[in-house]
Amino acid sequence: MKPSLLLYIHGFNSSPLSHKANVMKEYCAQYRPDIKVVVPQLPCFPQQAAECLLTLVEQYQSDYNIALVGSSLGGYMSTWLNSQFGFKAVVVNPAVKPYELLLDYLGEQENPYTHERYILEPHHIDELKALDVAELNSPNDFWLLQQTEDEVLDYRQAVAKYSACKQNVEQGGDHSFVDFERYPQQIIEFLGL
Repeated sequence: MKPSLLLYIHGFNSSPLSHKANVMKEYCAQYRPDIKVVVPQLPCFPQQAAECLLTLVEQYQSDYNIALVGSSLGGYMSTWLNSQFGFKAVVVNPAVKPYELLLDYLGEQENPYTHERYILEPHHIDELKALDVAELNSPNDFWLLQQTEDEVLDYRQAVAKYSACKQNVEQGGDHSFVDFERYPQQIIEFLGL
């Protein structure tokens, strides 16, 4: 049997230093050191981020059983990767229509973690649309972790998109997903790692 690899996909203007990424890394280091955890710093632009993820999959797929955790825009990217490869995924406050949301972010951006400055342009929105998955092939592959007081995204979009999937929809919280520390063990079990 192949060893397990957890690919954590961070959100827009985030990084491997994000809180949820660290919670997953620390949990696996302490309780499941057999799981390789990979948290790439994704490029700022959607097409480059997609290519980065494909390169990682090519690098590890033959040697590892890969599963995904994606937060916000990372949830959108996880859904796209699932459509390509069938990887199981836990999506946390996922972006469902980021090509609508990010219209408000066109122009100069700075990643608060990396301090990288870049310009988000209209063609990047088109790159995001190209990664959209209209219908989930295998709803059983997904677990939605969603909090209703997400100040960035309309949580109802995710509840509808992943309606046929396992869901935990919590009242309150915020976009960071408050008290995520409750979930690593259940996430690993759901992903079958």
